[in-house]
Amino acid sequence: MSQTDRSFPDLYEASITGLQNGLKSGLFTSVDLVKAYLTRIDEVNLKGPELRAVIETNPRILDQAAALDVERKEKGARGPLHGIPILLKDNIATDIIDGMNTTAGSFALLGSVPPRDAGVAAKLRGAGALLLGKTNLSEWSNFRGQVPSGFSGRGGQTTNPYLAMADPSGSSSGSAVASAIGLAAAALGTETDGSIISPSNKNNIVGLKPTVGLTSRAGVIPISKSQDTVGPMTRSVTDAAIVLSVIAGRDERDEATLAQPVVLPKYIESLRIDSLGGARLGVPRKYHSVFSKDPSVISAFEDALGVIKGLGAAIVDPADFPNAEELRQEQNEILIMETEMKEGLELYFSSLVENPNGIKTLDDLIEFNKKHANVELIEPHYASQTRFLSSRDREFDDTYHETLAKNYALARTNGIDATLKKFNLDAMIFPANSYLRTPAAIAGYPLITVPLGFQPDDMPAAEANPTIENGPGLPFGLMFLGPAYSEATLLGYAYAYEQATHTRLLRRALDAAVPRTQIQDVVGR
Repeated sequence: MSQTDRSFPDLYEASITGLQNGLKSGLFTSVDLVKAYLTRIDEVNLKGPELRAVIETNPRILDQAAALDVERKEKGARGPLHGIPILLKDNIATDIIDGMNTTAGSFALLGSVPPRDAGVAAKLRGAGALLLGKTNLSEWSNFRGQVPSGFSGRGGQTTNPYLAMADPSGSSSGSAVASAIGLAAAALGTETDGSIISPSNKNNIVGLKPTVGLTSRAGVIPISKSQDTVGPMTRSVTDAAIVLSVIAGRDERDEATLAQPVVLPKYIESLRIDSLGGARLGVPRKYHSVFSKDPSVISAFEDALGVIKGLGAAIVDPADFPNAEELRQEQNEILIMETEMKEGLELYFSSLVENPNGIKTLDDLIEFNKKHANVELIEPHYASQTRFLSSRDREFDDTYHETLAKNYALARTNGIDATLKKFNLDAMIFPANSYLRTPAAIAGYPLITVPLGFQPDDMPAAEANPTIENGPGLPFGLMFLGPAYSEATLLGYAYAYEQATHTRLLRRALDAAVPRTQIQDVVGR
C-alpha cells in the first residue's frame, strides 16, 4: 500500500493510538511527527494569533526522535508512548541533556540547571516519549500574586484559541491551549487548586487531576506539598488514561507517593461505554454558585444529567455536603499554601546544580522581581507579588498544623467522604467551573473534566482586562469527583459520557488559531 493510499491522522484531533499506529506501520517516523509539531508551534505561538502557549522547545528533539526511530526498527516500541511528542508545563524539571530551561515562567530561574528529570518526566522518557518542549503558565503557578491567568515574564500572555484575547484560565494555561489545537500529542499540567481542571474547562479538552500522591511531584517547582499533583491534559479520555498509566507510580523522592496502593489499576481497562450503568452520582447544588447565573452552563449541565441517566446512572439531586456552608466560608487553604510554598521553593532552589541568578530564598526572588520589574512586574496588570510577600513570614507553627488538620477534616472526613457515604454515592458531578474544585484540592482527591458545551455565538464578549473573561464560542466542561485513588472509576464515567456526546468535536478553535501543517507536509523532507 502506498502512502497516498493510506490516510494520515489530522494533528488537530490525532489520538496517541492513531499516531502510534502510523509510526508502527511506517507511514511516518517520529522525526516526521516532531517536524510537523514544531512547524505547527511556529505558526501560531509567536506568529499569527500569538497564542504564547509554548515557552520553549527542545533543541535536541530531532536527534532524540531519530534515535527512537532506530530503536523501534531494531527492538520494537517500548509501549504506547514510544516516539510520541509530549509537552510539559514549565515547572516540571527536565535533565540538562535536553538543553531546556525549567523556570516556572520566571526570568529568575533562566539558566538554572536541575539535578535530574522530575519524576514524571523520567517516567515519560523511560516509556519512550519525546519531551517536545515546555508550556507557558501563570508564573509560579499563579501564586506570585494577583496576576491574570496565563501570564509569565518569560512567556508573556497566553490566550484562548476559541476567542481572540480570551482568558485561557490557569495555571496550566499553555498545556491546555497546546493540547486543544494539536501542538503536541498530549501535555502535562500541575494542579494545586484548579490549575489543570480550570484551563481544561476553558479550552475544550480532557483534564485529569490525580489524587495527591498518585503521581510524583519530585522535581516539580512547588506550591503546596499537601495539594500539588501532576496530571495529563489531552484531547480524549483515552489519551488521558494512556498518559496516566505511564506517569503514575511510586517515587522514593516524593514521600506522598509511597502511600498509594501497591498495585495500581490498568486505567485503559476502565474505559467502557457502559461504565455509567448502575453508578450513583450526586449533584451538590449548594456549590454551583459560579455557574448559577450562566444560562448556557445551566442548560448544558441539565442536558448532561439526562444523558447520564440514559446511560444507566442514578442521579441523586441534590446531594449536598452536610458542611457545605462551613466549607464555602473557609479561607484557610491560602495559609497552608503560603506556608508550604516558602519551604518548598527554597528546597527546590537548594537542589539546583547551577543557579546563575543566585536565587536561594523567597526574599531573593522578591528582590529579583523588583530589580527586573520591566520584565516581571509589568504595570498595570502584571505587577503583583502579594502572595510572595505574605508567604515570606509564614512558619510551620501550631497555627499551621492545626489549620491543616482542620482543613482535612472539613474537606475529607466531614465533607466529601461524609457526602459520598450519606447518599451512597460512587462519585459527584457538576460543571467544571464550580467552586467544588476547592474541597477536592484541599482533600487531595481526584477530578476529571470533559467537554460539556460552548457559549452561544450571540453572547456579547466581556471587555478585555487584559484578557476577555467570557464570550461567544468559549468552551466549558463537566466534572466528576471521587474519593482518593478512584481515577479508574472516574475515567470510566468520563469515557462513557464522552463517547455518548463527542462534545469536543462540535466546535473547532478559531480558524486563525488552528495550525495548518500536517504530517504529510513534512514526510520525506
